[in-house]
Amino acid sequence: MQLTIRMPDDQMGKIEHIAKKMGLKKSDVTRMALKKFIEEYSDSTVKPFDKVKNLLGVVESGVPDLGQRHRNHLIKKIKGTGISKSSNSSYRFCS
Repeated sequence: MQLTIRMPDDQMGKIEHIAKKMGLKKSDVTRMALKKFIEEYSDSTVKPFDKVKNLLGVVESGVPDLGQRHRNHLIKKIKGTGISKSSNSSYRFCS
């Protein structure tokens, strides 16, 4: 089956560059890209979070309730009563 598409010049240039670099035809590169796209987006069992979970990290602030009381901590910090530097060079909030 044949498919004809219109592409911006910059995208076509990138396809041509990849094809030349890999020793393939432009149609081969396009088929490979479409196959990858279809495989990635047709699997309805994969949740969006699962696709990006390896990009997410955890930051340790040393404040156990920062997630629940972030507004209170920010207000204290803005007023100048919130943050002090401890001897081990990590930041902690003070009462």
